[in-house]
Amino acid sequence: MTLQVAIMAAVAAAFTLAGAWLLLELRHPQAPARVYVYRMVGIMAVAAGVVLGFSAAALQQWSAPS
Repeated sequence: MTLQVAIMAAVAAAFTLAGAWLLLELRHPQAPARVYVYRMVGIMAVAAGVVLGFSAAALQQWSAPS
């Protein structure tokens, strides 16, 4: 695993965990504005983490010697 792939995977994990934490916070009663922000930012962070994870996997596969 190259350094670039490791960094991309770490950022993907950070985004995914942060988004999941925000979405899990919705289990507790929140103000309407906070629910909106947590939902939007949480979904976007999880999506960014998933896309970066796929990109890291593709970069790893493409950079592997044939």
